[in-house]
Amino acid sequence: MHSDISVARFKQFPRLMWILLFGSFITRGSYYMVWPFLAVILYEKFALSATEVGLVLSSAAIISVFTSFIGSALSDRIGRHKLMYFTGVLYIISFSLLAQVDSVKGYVVVMTLCSIATAIWRPLTSATIGDIIDDPKTRELAMQSLYFIVNVGCAVGPMLGVWLGLTGKQSSFYITAAAFAALLGLLFWGFRHQARQTHSSAPELVADGLIPVMGDATAAVKRKPAAMNRRQIMSILWQDKLLQGLIFANILCMFIYAQMDSSLIQYLTRSNAPDLLTLISAMIFTNALVIISTQFLLLRLMAGYSLVHRIQFGLMLLVCSQVWLAYNPIDLFWGWIGAVVVMSLAETILFPTMNVHIDRLAPKHLRGAYFGAASFYDLGFAFAPLGGGIILDHLGGYWLFIIGALLSLVVIYLYSILEKLPRPDFAALKLD
Repeated sequence: MHSDISVARFKQFPRLMWILLFGSFITRGSYYMVWPFLAVILYEKFALSATEVGLVLSSAAIISVFTSFIGSALSDRIGRHKLMYFTGVLYIISFSLLAQVDSVKGYVVVMTLCSIATAIWRPLTSATIGDIIDDPKTRELAMQSLYFIVNVGCAVGPMLGVWLGLTGKQSSFYITAAAFAALLGLLFWGFRHQARQTHSSAPELVADGLIPVMGDATAAVKRKPAAMNRRQIMSILWQDKLLQGLIFANILCMFIYAQMDSSLIQYLTRSNAPDLLTLISAMIFTNALVIISTQFLLLRLMAGYSLVHRIQFGLMLLVCSQVWLAYNPIDLFWGWIGAVVVMSLAETILFPTMNVHIDRLAPKHLRGAYFGAASFYDLGFAFAPLGGGIILDHLGGYWLFIIGALLSLVVIYLYSILEKLPRPDFAALKLD
Protein backbone atom coordinates (compact mmCIF):
# COMPACT_ATOMS: atom_id res chain seq x y z
CA MET A 1 0.00 0.00 0.00
CA HIS A 2 2.84 2.37 0.87
CA SER A 3 4.47 1.75 -2.51
CA ASP A 4 1.16 2.45 -4.31
CA ILE A 5 0.88 5.76 -2.48
CA SER A 6 4.47 6.62 -3.41
CA VAL A 7 3.86 5.79 -7.07
CA ALA A 8 0.67 7.88 -6.99
CA ARG A 9 2.61 10.78 -5.50
CA PHE A 10 5.32 10.49 -8.13
CA LYS A 11 2.59 10.70 -10.79
CA GLN A 12 1.49 14.02 -9.26
CA PHE A 13 4.83 15.61 -10.16
CA PRO A 14 4.31 18.22 -12.92
CA ARG A 15 6.58 18.19 -15.98
CA LEU A 16 8.61 21.10 -14.61
CA MET A 17 9.47 18.99 -11.55
CA TRP A 18 10.88 16.23 -13.76
CA ILE A 19 12.93 18.83 -15.65
CA LEU A 20 14.34 20.14 -12.35
CA LEU A 21 15.25 16.57 -11.38
CA PHE A 22 16.94 15.81 -14.72
CA GLY A 23 18.69 19.17 -14.72
CA SER A 24 20.00 18.61 -11.20
CA PHE A 25 21.39 15.24 -12.29
CA ILE A 26 23.33 16.47 -15.32
CA THR A 27 24.61 19.64 -13.67
CA ARG A 28 25.67 18.03 -10.38
CA GLY A 29 27.33 15.13 -12.20
CA SER A 30 29.47 17.42 -14.34
CA TYR A 31 30.11 19.78 -11.41
CA TYR A 32 31.51 17.00 -9.22
CA MET A 33 33.83 15.78 -11.95
CA VAL A 34 36.18 18.61 -11.03
CA TRP A 35 35.01 20.99 -8.28
CA PRO A 36 36.12 18.83 -5.29
CA PHE A 37 39.62 18.71 -6.83
CA LEU A 38 40.07 22.50 -6.79
CA ALA A 39 41.98 22.29 -3.51
CA VAL A 40 44.40 19.84 -5.17
CA ILE A 41 44.72 22.07 -8.29
CA LEU A 42 45.45 25.17 -6.18
CA TYR A 43 48.03 23.32 -4.07
CA GLU A 44 49.83 21.71 -7.03
CA LYS A 45 49.68 24.77 -9.32
CA PHE A 46 50.54 27.54 -6.87
CA ALA A 47 52.00 25.70 -3.81
CA LEU A 48 49.59 27.53 -1.47
CA SER A 49 49.42 26.69 2.24
CA ALA A 50 46.29 25.06 3.69
CA THR A 51 45.22 28.43 5.12
CA GLU A 52 45.75 30.20 1.77
CA VAL A 53 43.76 27.57 -0.14
CA GLY A 54 41.04 27.88 2.52
CA LEU A 55 41.03 31.66 2.16
CA VAL A 56 40.56 31.41 -1.63
CA LEU A 57 37.67 28.95 -1.28
CA SER A 58 36.08 30.79 1.66
CA SER A 59 36.24 34.27 0.07
CA ALA A 60 34.21 33.09 -2.89
CA ALA A 61 31.65 31.31 -0.73
CA ILE A 62 31.12 34.12 1.80
CA ILE A 63 30.23 36.65 -0.93
CA SER A 64 27.84 34.13 -2.49
CA VAL A 65 25.88 33.59 0.75
CA PHE A 66 24.72 37.21 0.96
CA THR A 67 23.99 37.31 -2.78
CA SER A 68 21.86 34.18 -2.35
CA PHE A 69 19.69 35.73 0.37
CA ILE A 70 19.06 38.89 -1.68
CA GLY A 71 18.34 36.89 -4.84
CA SER A 72 15.98 34.41 -3.17
CA ALA A 73 13.96 37.13 -1.43
CA LEU A 74 13.81 39.03 -4.74
CA SER A 75 12.38 35.94 -6.44
CA ASP A 76 9.17 36.34 -4.40
CA ARG A 77 8.65 39.66 -6.19
CA ILE A 78 10.02 39.32 -9.74
CA GLY A 79 9.51 35.59 -10.37
CA ARG A 80 11.61 32.45 -10.00
CA HIS A 81 11.94 31.84 -13.75
CA LYS A 82 13.72 35.14 -14.47
CA LEU A 83 16.31 34.58 -11.75
CA MET A 84 16.80 30.95 -12.82
CA TYR A 85 17.57 32.04 -16.40
CA PHE A 86 19.98 34.70 -15.12
CA THR A 87 21.68 32.21 -12.79
CA GLY A 88 22.00 29.62 -15.57
CA VAL A 89 23.74 32.15 -17.83
CA LEU A 90 26.05 33.11 -14.94
CA TYR A 91 26.91 29.42 -14.48
CA ILE A 92 27.80 29.03 -18.16
CA ILE A 93 30.03 32.12 -18.18
CA SER A 94 31.79 31.37 -14.89
CA PHE A 95 32.51 27.69 -15.59
CA SER A 96 33.79 28.53 -19.07
CA LEU A 97 36.17 31.08 -17.52
CA LEU A 98 37.21 28.60 -14.83
CA ALA A 99 38.43 26.26 -17.57
CA GLN A 100 40.90 28.95 -18.72
CA VAL A 101 42.01 30.94 -15.65
CA ASP A 102 45.71 30.65 -14.72
CA SER A 103 46.34 32.96 -11.72
CA VAL A 104 45.36 32.97 -8.05
CA LYS A 105 43.48 36.28 -8.46
CA GLY A 106 41.69 34.88 -11.50
CA TYR A 107 40.62 31.82 -9.50
CA VAL A 108 39.26 34.03 -6.70
CA VAL A 109 37.15 36.13 -9.11
CA VAL A 110 35.81 33.25 -11.20
CA MET A 111 35.17 30.94 -8.24
CA THR A 112 33.20 33.77 -6.63
CA LEU A 113 30.99 33.91 -9.72
CA CYS A 114 30.54 30.11 -9.61
CA SER A 115 29.69 30.21 -5.91
CA ILE A 116 27.17 33.02 -6.39
CA ALA A 117 25.42 31.04 -9.11
CA THR A 118 25.33 27.89 -6.97
CA ALA A 119 24.09 29.76 -3.89
CA ILE A 120 21.23 31.41 -5.80
CA TRP A 121 20.27 28.28 -7.73
CA ARG A 122 19.69 25.90 -4.82
CA PRO A 123 17.12 27.90 -2.81
CA LEU A 124 15.42 28.94 -6.06
CA THR A 125 14.93 25.29 -6.97
CA SER A 126 13.53 24.45 -3.52
CA ALA A 127 11.17 27.44 -3.56
CA THR A 128 9.99 26.57 -7.09
CA ILE A 129 9.11 23.05 -5.94
CA GLY A 130 7.03 24.58 -3.15
CA ASP A 131 5.26 26.78 -5.72
CA ILE A 132 4.34 24.08 -8.24
CA ILE A 133 3.32 21.30 -5.80
CA ASP A 134 0.52 22.10 -3.35
CA ASP A 135 0.18 18.83 -1.41
CA PRO A 136 2.62 18.84 1.58
CA LYS A 137 3.35 15.08 1.40
CA THR A 138 3.96 15.19 -2.35
CA ARG A 139 6.14 18.27 -1.87
CA GLU A 140 8.19 16.46 0.78
CA LEU A 141 8.64 13.53 -1.62
CA ALA A 142 9.68 15.99 -4.35
CA MET A 143 12.36 17.53 -2.11
CA GLN A 144 13.59 14.09 -1.08
CA SER A 145 13.67 13.12 -4.78
CA LEU A 146 15.67 16.24 -5.66
CA TYR A 147 18.23 15.41 -2.99
CA PHE A 148 18.34 11.79 -4.22
CA ILE A 149 18.94 12.72 -7.87
CA VAL A 150 21.62 15.28 -6.93
CA ASN A 151 23.51 12.46 -5.24
CA VAL A 152 23.08 10.17 -8.22
CA GLY A 153 24.86 12.88 -10.20
CA CYS A 154 27.51 13.17 -7.47
CA ALA A 155 28.10 9.40 -7.65
CA VAL A 156 28.30 9.21 -11.43
CA GLY A 157 30.32 12.42 -11.97
CA PRO A 158 33.63 11.61 -10.20
CA MET A 159 33.76 8.00 -11.39
CA LEU A 160 32.89 8.98 -14.97
CA GLY A 161 35.60 11.64 -14.72
CA VAL A 162 38.16 9.03 -13.65
CA TRP A 163 37.05 6.69 -16.46
CA LEU A 164 37.30 9.47 -19.06
CA GLY A 165 40.61 10.68 -17.62
CA LEU A 166 39.11 14.10 -16.81
CA THR A 167 39.36 14.08 -13.01
CA GLY A 168 41.28 17.07 -11.73
CA LYS A 169 41.70 18.55 -15.21
CA GLN A 170 40.83 22.21 -15.49
CA SER A 171 39.38 21.90 -19.01
CA SER A 172 36.63 19.64 -17.62
CA PHE A 173 34.74 22.76 -16.48
CA TYR A 174 33.61 23.20 -20.11
CA ILE A 175 31.46 20.08 -19.60
CA THR A 176 29.68 21.71 -16.66
CA ALA A 177 29.06 24.86 -18.75
CA ALA A 178 27.55 22.75 -21.55
CA ALA A 179 25.33 20.88 -19.06
CA PHE A 180 23.87 24.17 -17.83
CA ALA A 181 23.28 25.36 -21.39
CA ALA A 182 21.22 22.21 -22.00
CA LEU A 183 19.32 22.73 -18.74
CA LEU A 184 18.41 26.31 -19.65
CA GLY A 185 16.78 25.08 -22.85
CA LEU A 186 14.78 22.47 -20.91
CA LEU A 187 13.74 25.03 -18.29
CA PHE A 188 12.44 27.45 -20.93
CA TRP A 189 10.31 24.65 -22.37
CA GLY A 190 9.19 23.52 -18.88
CA PHE A 191 8.13 26.98 -17.70
CA ARG A 192 6.15 27.55 -20.91
CA HIS A 193 4.37 24.22 -20.43
CA GLN A 194 3.68 25.07 -16.77
CA ALA A 195 2.17 28.38 -17.88
CA ARG A 196 -0.21 26.65 -20.31
CA GLN A 197 -1.20 24.06 -17.69
CA THR A 198 -1.83 26.45 -14.81
CA HIS A 199 -2.99 29.81 -16.12
CA SER A 200 -6.64 28.75 -16.22
CA SER A 201 -6.77 26.50 -13.16
CA ALA A 202 -4.21 28.15 -10.84
CA PRO A 203 -3.66 31.76 -11.87
CA GLU A 204 -2.12 32.54 -8.51
CA LEU A 205 1.11 30.95 -9.73
CA VAL A 206 1.31 33.60 -12.41
CA ALA A 207 0.43 36.28 -9.90
CA ASP A 208 3.19 35.08 -7.59
CA GLY A 209 5.69 35.43 -10.40
CA LEU A 210 6.47 31.71 -10.66
CA ILE A 211 5.64 31.56 -14.35
CA PRO A 212 5.93 34.23 -17.03
CA VAL A 213 2.75 36.02 -18.06
CA MET A 214 1.77 34.77 -21.52
CA GLY A 215 -1.15 35.74 -23.73
CA ASP A 216 -4.19 37.89 -23.04
CA ALA A 217 -5.77 35.50 -20.55
CA THR A 218 -2.82 35.37 -18.19
CA ALA A 219 -1.91 38.98 -18.77
CA ALA A 220 -5.22 39.85 -17.16
CA VAL A 221 -4.20 38.15 -13.92
CA LYS A 222 -3.26 40.74 -11.33
CA ARG A 223 -0.69 40.46 -8.61
CA LYS A 224 -1.93 39.82 -5.10
CA PRO A 225 -2.46 43.14 -3.40
CA ALA A 226 -0.58 42.41 -0.17
CA ALA A 227 2.92 42.29 -1.63
CA MET A 228 5.38 43.02 1.15
CA ASN A 229 8.30 45.36 0.88
CA ARG A 230 11.85 44.43 1.89
CA ARG A 231 11.64 46.15 5.27
CA GLN A 232 8.50 44.20 6.25
CA ILE A 233 10.11 40.92 5.17
CA MET A 234 13.26 41.67 7.18
CA SER A 235 11.11 42.57 10.20
CA ILE A 236 9.34 39.20 10.05
CA LEU A 237 12.61 37.29 9.67
CA TRP A 238 14.05 39.24 12.62
CA GLN A 239 11.06 38.34 14.82
CA ASP A 240 11.30 34.64 13.93
CA LYS A 241 13.78 33.51 16.60
CA LEU A 242 13.10 29.84 15.83
CA LEU A 243 14.29 30.44 12.26
CA GLN A 244 17.40 32.24 13.52
CA GLY A 245 18.22 29.42 15.97
CA LEU A 246 17.75 26.90 13.18
CA ILE A 247 20.05 28.86 10.87
CA PHE A 248 22.80 29.08 13.51
CA ALA A 249 22.57 25.35 14.29
CA ASN A 250 22.77 24.46 10.60
CA ILE A 251 25.69 26.85 9.98
CA LEU A 252 27.65 24.79 12.50
CA CYS A 253 26.42 21.57 10.90
CA MET A 254 27.50 22.71 7.42
CA PHE A 255 30.90 23.79 8.78
CA ILE A 256 31.47 20.22 9.94
CA TYR A 257 30.24 18.64 6.69
CA ALA A 258 32.20 20.95 4.42
CA GLN A 259 35.47 19.69 5.87
CA MET A 260 35.01 16.64 3.66
CA ASP A 261 35.05 18.80 0.51
CA SER A 262 37.98 21.00 1.49
CA SER A 263 40.04 20.33 4.62
CA LEU A 264 39.89 16.51 4.51
CA ILE A 265 41.15 16.59 0.92
CA GLN A 266 43.88 19.07 1.90
CA TYR A 267 44.86 16.86 4.84
CA LEU A 268 45.14 13.78 2.62
CA THR A 269 47.05 15.73 -0.05
CA ARG A 270 49.62 17.18 2.36
CA SER A 271 50.01 13.88 4.24
CA ASN A 272 50.85 12.11 0.94
CA ALA A 273 48.02 9.61 1.24
CA PRO A 274 48.53 6.69 -1.20
CA ASP A 275 46.50 6.79 -4.46
CA LEU A 276 45.20 10.27 -3.65
CA LEU A 277 42.96 10.95 -6.67
CA THR A 278 41.51 7.43 -6.51
CA LEU A 279 40.82 7.85 -2.78
CA ILE A 280 39.13 11.25 -3.27
CA SER A 281 36.97 9.91 -6.13
CA ALA A 282 36.13 6.80 -4.09
CA MET A 283 35.06 8.89 -1.08
CA ILE A 284 32.80 11.09 -3.24
CA PHE A 285 31.37 8.01 -4.95
CA THR A 286 30.82 6.25 -1.60
CA ASN A 287 29.12 9.33 -0.15
CA ALA A 288 26.67 9.49 -3.04
CA LEU A 289 26.16 5.71 -3.26
CA VAL A 290 25.22 5.44 0.44
CA ILE A 291 22.71 8.27 0.04
CA ILE A 292 21.22 6.75 -3.13
CA SER A 293 20.85 3.29 -1.60
CA THR A 294 19.56 4.27 1.85
CA GLN A 295 17.65 7.55 1.50
CA PHE A 296 14.12 6.27 0.94
CA LEU A 297 14.63 3.31 3.30
CA LEU A 298 15.71 5.66 6.10
CA LEU A 299 12.88 8.03 5.22
CA ARG A 300 10.38 5.21 5.71
CA LEU A 301 12.02 3.87 8.89
CA MET A 302 12.04 7.35 10.47
CA ALA A 303 8.64 8.49 9.20
CA GLY A 304 7.12 8.11 12.68
CA TYR A 305 9.64 10.47 14.28
CA SER A 306 9.46 14.25 14.36
CA LEU A 307 11.77 16.27 12.12
CA VAL A 308 13.82 17.41 15.13
CA HIS A 309 14.29 13.84 16.42
CA ARG A 310 15.36 12.68 12.95
CA ILE A 311 17.93 15.46 12.80
CA GLN A 312 19.27 14.70 16.29
CA PHE A 313 19.75 11.03 15.36
CA GLY A 314 21.62 12.11 12.21
CA LEU A 315 23.81 14.37 14.31
CA MET A 316 24.81 11.47 16.59
CA LEU A 317 25.99 9.57 13.51
CA LEU A 318 27.93 12.70 12.52
CA VAL A 319 29.72 12.69 15.91
CA CYS A 320 30.73 9.03 15.35
CA SER A 321 32.08 9.79 11.85
CA GLN A 322 34.22 12.68 13.12
CA VAL A 323 35.78 10.55 15.87
CA TRP A 324 36.48 7.80 13.29
CA LEU A 325 38.18 10.31 10.94
CA ALA A 326 40.30 11.64 13.84
CA TYR A 327 41.74 8.22 14.64
CA ASN A 328 42.02 6.70 11.14
CA PRO A 329 45.65 6.03 9.97
CA ILE A 330 46.60 8.06 6.89
CA ASP A 331 47.38 4.96 4.79
CA LEU A 332 44.27 2.95 5.74
CA PHE A 333 42.23 3.35 2.53
CA TRP A 334 39.14 1.44 3.67
CA GLY A 335 39.17 3.24 7.01
CA TRP A 336 38.55 6.54 5.23
CA ILE A 337 35.79 4.89 3.19
CA GLY A 338 34.17 3.47 6.36
CA ALA A 339 34.14 6.89 8.05
CA VAL A 340 32.58 8.38 4.92
CA VAL A 341 29.84 5.70 5.03
CA VAL A 342 28.85 6.76 8.57
CA MET A 343 29.02 10.46 7.66
CA SER A 344 26.90 9.79 4.56
CA LEU A 345 24.20 8.03 6.60
CA ALA A 346 24.06 11.13 8.79
CA GLU A 347 23.86 13.35 5.72
CA THR A 348 21.08 11.20 4.24
CA ILE A 349 18.95 11.96 7.29
CA LEU A 350 19.98 15.57 7.85
CA PHE A 351 20.12 17.41 4.53
CA PRO A 352 16.70 16.71 2.96
CA THR A 353 15.07 17.02 6.39
CA MET A 354 16.51 20.54 6.75
CA ASN A 355 14.78 21.61 3.52
CA VAL A 356 11.47 20.06 4.63
CA HIS A 357 11.86 21.84 7.98
CA ILE A 358 12.20 25.24 6.29
CA ASP A 359 9.29 24.46 3.94
CA ARG A 360 7.05 23.79 6.95
CA LEU A 361 8.17 26.94 8.76
CA ALA A 362 7.77 29.27 5.75
CA PRO A 363 4.54 31.24 5.17
CA LYS A 364 3.36 30.58 1.60
CA HIS A 365 4.04 34.06 0.20
CA LEU A 366 7.45 34.33 1.89
CA ARG A 367 8.77 30.97 0.73
CA GLY A 368 11.54 32.56 -1.33
CA ALA A 369 12.58 34.80 1.57
CA TYR A 370 12.67 31.87 4.01
CA PHE A 371 14.66 29.64 1.67
CA GLY A 372 16.89 32.64 1.03
CA ALA A 373 17.41 33.09 4.78
CA ALA A 374 18.15 29.36 5.02
CA SER A 375 20.93 29.90 2.49
CA PHE A 376 22.86 31.48 5.38
CA TYR A 377 23.51 27.82 6.31
CA ASP A 378 26.14 28.18 3.60
CA LEU A 379 28.16 30.43 5.88
CA GLY A 380 29.20 27.12 7.42
CA PHE A 381 30.38 25.92 4.01
CA ALA A 382 31.96 29.31 3.35
CA PHE A 383 34.07 29.47 6.50
CA ALA A 384 34.91 25.76 6.50
CA PRO A 385 37.89 25.88 4.08
CA LEU A 386 39.47 28.83 5.94
CA GLY A 387 38.69 27.54 9.43
CA GLY A 388 39.74 24.03 8.51
CA GLY A 389 42.91 25.30 6.84
CA ILE A 390 43.91 27.27 9.94
CA ILE A 391 43.26 24.23 12.18
CA LEU A 392 45.29 22.01 9.82
CA ASP A 393 48.24 24.42 9.75
CA HIS A 394 48.33 24.98 13.52
CA LEU A 395 46.82 21.90 15.19
CA GLY A 396 46.75 19.11 12.58
CA GLY A 397 44.17 16.69 11.20
CA TYR A 398 43.35 14.99 14.53
CA TRP A 399 42.07 18.21 16.12
CA LEU A 400 40.19 19.17 12.93
CA PHE A 401 37.89 16.17 13.40
CA ILE A 402 37.74 16.25 17.21
CA ILE A 403 36.55 19.88 16.99
CA GLY A 404 33.97 18.68 14.41
CA ALA A 405 32.68 16.09 16.89
CA LEU A 406 32.40 18.68 19.68
CA LEU A 407 30.53 21.12 17.39
CA SER A 408 28.10 18.30 16.50
CA LEU A 409 27.22 17.97 20.18
CA VAL A 410 26.56 21.73 20.33
CA VAL A 411 24.16 21.41 17.37
CA ILE A 412 22.30 18.56 19.12
CA TYR A 413 21.75 20.86 22.11
CA LEU A 414 20.55 23.73 19.89
CA TYR A 415 17.94 21.49 18.24
CA SER A 416 16.68 20.45 21.68
CA ILE A 417 15.70 24.08 22.52
CA LEU A 418 14.44 25.22 19.08
CA GLU A 419 10.73 24.71 19.72
CA LYS A 420 10.90 27.00 22.76
CA LEU A 421 11.99 29.99 20.67
CA PRO A 422 9.38 32.67 19.72
CA ARG A 423 7.88 33.18 16.25
CA PRO A 424 5.80 36.01 14.66
CA ASP A 425 2.00 35.85 14.72
CA PHE A 426 1.49 34.96 11.04
CA ALA A 427 -2.30 34.86 11.38
CA ALA A 428 -2.30 38.51 12.49
CA LEU A 429 0.01 39.38 9.61
CA LYS A 430 -2.38 37.61 7.16
CA LEU A 431 0.44 35.76 5.42
CA ASP A 432 -1.07 32.30 5.17
